[in-house]
Amino acid sequence: MTHPIRLLIADDHQMMRDGLRAILAREGNIEVVGEAACGHEAVELGCALSPTVVIMDIGMPRLNGIEATRRLLLHAPAVRVVMLSMHGNNEYLRRALRAGARGYLLKQSAGRNVVKAVNAAARGKRYLDPQLADGVAEEYLNDLPGPAEPTPLESLSSREREVLQLVVEGYSSKRIGELAHLSPKTVETYRARIMRKLGLHTLTALIRFAIEHGMAGG
Repeated sequence: MTHPIRLLIADDHQMMRDGLRAILAREGNIEVVGEAACGHEAVELGCALSPTVVIMDIGMPRLNGIEATRRLLLHAPAVRVVMLSMHGNNEYLRRALRAGARGYLLKQSAGRNVVKAVNAAARGKRYLDPQLADGVAEEYLNDLPGPAEPTPLESLSSREREVLQLVVEGYSSKRIGELAHLSPKTVETYRARIMRKLGLHTLTALIRFAIEHGMAGG
C-alpha cells in the first residue's frame, strides 16, 4: 500500500480551508495534516510537518504565498507547492513558478481541479489550471530557464519584498517594525531603498507597481 499524500492547506480564509478540506477528505490517498492561516505559519508548519504537498493561497496578508513558497522551499526543498489564486495573468503565474510552485490553480475552479493538482504535484509533475489561456500554459508548462536579468521585483531582497507588502497593505512604519521586528527608522530606510531601487517617487506609484507585479491580490 502506498503512503498517503500528506497535505498542508494555507489560506487566510477559514471557509476556503474548510471547503478544500471537505473535498480532499473524500480522497483515500490524501491526508490533511495541517492548516495555516498566514504565510509565516505556512512556512513554520511546512518545515515542521514535512507535508508532501502544500496548497498555498497567493494573497495572504503580511507574507504572501509567493514569498512563503520561496522561504519554505529554501528550508524544505522536497515539498511540492500548488499555488491558489484569483489571478490568471502572466505576472502572477510567472512569479509563482519562479518561486518554485509545481502547480497553479484559479480559485473559481479549484473545487473541480484541486484533487488533480495535488496528485500531479505529489508525482513531481506540473499542473496548471485548465482555464488558463492556451498560450500562457504552453509558455510555462516546461521548466523555466530563468531570465538573464532579474525583474525589478526580483532585484529586491526577501526582506525588502516583505516590507514592501506591509507598506502596500497600509501599515504604519511603527506597526511594520513591530510585525517585522525592525525599528521604525530601519523600516523607513528599507522603504527609501525600495523606492530608489524601483525608480519610484510616490506611495501611489509604489502601490500601483506592487499590484501590477503580483504583490497584491487574492
